[in-house]
Amino acid sequence: MKNFLISYLAYSFASGMLISMGGVVYLSCDNKYLGAMLFGLGLYTIIQFGFYLFTGKVGYIADKGVKYIPEVLLILVGNCIGTAVTALLVNLTRFGDKISEKAYTIMEGKLADTPASAFILAVFCGMLMYIAVENASINKKTNSDTAILAGTLLAIMVFIISGFNHCIADMFYLFVSGNYKSSAVIYFVLVILGNSVGGMTLPFIRKLGALNNQKKVK
Repeated sequence: MKNFLISYLAYSFASGMLISMGGVVYLSCDNKYLGAMLFGLGLYTIIQFGFYLFTGKVGYIADKGVKYIPEVLLILVGNCIGTAVTALLVNLTRFGDKISEKAYTIMEGKLADTPASAFILAVFCGMLMYIAVENASINKKTNSDTAILAGTLLAIMVFIISGFNHCIADMFYLFVSGNYKSSAVIYFVLVILGNSVGGMTLPFIRKLGALNNQKKVK
């Protein structure tokens, strides 16, 4: 049990750091399209190394059932710690002020959003994260690294350029900016729920489609 917890927290911590580094490069780029593409290295590395990211795992509750929820929550905790540590380290560098200011502006807009908007934008992001991870799972079987990379970058670029809400990336923006408003608690509850619903939407649809096809065969 101890080794299980250490492994999950370590892999989740690493993912939090990698997503945070994606946030750093995005905030450092004047060109948002280039920044969105480079952000994708974080998720690509997570997929290739087999690390654990909440938004990449939560969708599989649809297949594995409620018994998988404690593992997903543990991953969320590890991701959160990873973003907090990375934010602390970034703020100690000469780039800290620039990164913090940009992140503060981003979080101002997100925290001022309506609950419905924050939730819906998180649902769309959750769907994209499931697409990226499931695409990688499918293409690993055929050793198609090009397809994995393309699928990952496309999903990341769409979510960032569209302004969708990703709870782990937003945690980094929150920690690095220090924009701790009371509305942040409600915002993150909504975004975590939205990412979860979005991540499970396509798996549920696929399961319903498979059941329907089975009935047709019978």
